[in-house]
Amino acid sequence: MDNLPTYFKRTFDDYKVLVKVNPADLTGIELIIHPDGKIEKTTMEFDEEIYDDLEVDEFEPCSPLEFNMYLKGLA
Repeated sequence: MDNLPTYFKRTFDDYKVLVKVNPADLTGIELIIHPDGKIEKTTMEFDEEIYDDLEVDEFEPCSPLEFNMYLKGLA
């Protein structure tokens, strides 16, 4: 279970950022959701401090369902 991806989100004034982190290799995806519905997808490589960084930046856990709905353009 420790190798399952974890998901985080943060809502800013006019956009939302969702992050998927794969703990096995510290890779993942960042989604930026713009007010007009445009979604930017970036493949990421993180370092060991990613969880601390997300906490400092006030990201909170989100569900895999929410992340994947945005990823597929269904949200």
